[in-house]
Amino acid sequence: MSSTPTTKERIVIASAELFRRQGYTGTGVKQIVAAAQAPFGSLYHHFPGGKEQLGEQVIRIAGGMYGELVSAVFDPAPDVVTGTEQVFTLAAQHLAESDYADACPIATIALEIASSSEPMRIATAEVFEGWLEKLASRFTAAGIDPATARTLALTTLSLLEGAFVLCRAARTTEALLAAGTQAAAAVRAALPEA
Repeated sequence: MSSTPTTKERIVIASAELFRRQGYTGTGVKQIVAAAQAPFGSLYHHFPGGKEQLGEQVIRIAGGMYGELVSAVFDPAPDVVTGTEQVFTLAAQHLAESDYADACPIATIALEIASSSEPMRIATAEVFEGWLEKLASRFTAAGIDPATARTLALTTLSLLEGAFVLCRAARTTEALLAAGTQAAAAVRAALPEA
């Protein structure tokens, strides 16, 4: 996005933040435009399909940004096992620092709308698939065969998303840290012997 966000960008940014913290159904259109400091009619000007079209756009944009975290965490890590552990450790730190409000925005929306909005369900599925491909590529680059890498990616993402739910409910990072230990152990076990 540009250095000075346009009205459309402000609406998307405000929506992403509100959806992540309150969920899709818990966020009203009036609240979105107020947070974006935009005229009410501008939402429908930029998103003629209304809140659902906006939600789909937010999923794709936020999903792409969160997908970049795979590179940001794994690339500087000394190895794929450490990278896997760091995903969970950093997620736990961020969640605690946000007072357990900022978990995964895609999962938050997916849980709400998967059975009620086909366009948004498809968008969440495509975002998750992109994340799985990024994770699997890190595992195959470490020498793990593609089928096992895919399974590890599914396991890692499932552990991460499930742990977010448990951590938010319990208001502790215990589940993320435990899930990270298990994900890293699974990756370590799948690595080819040197």
